[in-house]
Amino acid sequence: MANFIIYPAIDMRDGKCVRLVQGDYDQETVYGDSPFHMAKTFAEQGAEWIHMVDLDGAKAKERVNHEHVIRVAKELDVFVQVGGGIRTAEDIAYYLERGVDRVILGSVAVNDPDFTKEMLAKYGGEKIAIGLDARDGYVATEGWLETSSVKAETLGRELASHGAEVFIFTDISRDGMLTGPNTEAIASLAEATGKQVIASGGVSSLADLSELRQEQQKGVAGAIVGKALYTNQFTLKDALEGK
Repeated sequence: MANFIIYPAIDMRDGKCVRLVQGDYDQETVYGDSPFHMAKTFAEQGAEWIHMVDLDGAKAKERVNHEHVIRVAKELDVFVQVGGGIRTAEDIAYYLERGVDRVILGSVAVNDPDFTKEMLAKYGGEKIAIGLDARDGYVATEGWLETSSVKAETLGRELASHGAEVFIFTDISRDGMLTGPNTEAIASLAEATGKQVIASGGVSSLADLSELRQEQQKGVAGAIVGKALYTNQFTLKDALEGK
């Protein structure tokens, strides 16, 4: 079984590192002026992967903070996955051709499944991750501003049959709340798709990570950790060591 991977998160807005509460742009805390230096700190603490989100891009529906992402990919010895504002084949190529390891398709995976399947066929399921951000089990889109009529598990199964290998599941009600992840829904998606699911949203303690690790045999492959690191609930080193 592959290692359970911890993905420290860097959410970017106006070129800064921020955290939102439940995706609410009006509930923002700034944690640093430089995404690169934040990523460098995480890399020095032992992170193998960095999870970067272009919040401006998610709202504008186009790339905005891409230069920060490319700099991390080129200058640091880490794997990088990025989401936010990735809507076109050109966006995907832009990142993958410049050293980013994985691109996350969120809104477009719901709104244009055919395009998503085409990109999965072109790049493979390790390079194209599917971001399923759910509100009450239904997928939300457009920076979480809209909720679709599509069930996360239904879309997950469909895209898995077309080559998706990695899903990132966020329970929006938990995001930025430090209330613990929705482990049941995460494990359920992993079982429904038969693929790797990375947990996102709500991780508040090492116990939460331990709980997720226990679902590894079902396909829960890692966790994205943001606010808990920024507010010193635990250290990245402890999270990586699985204490």
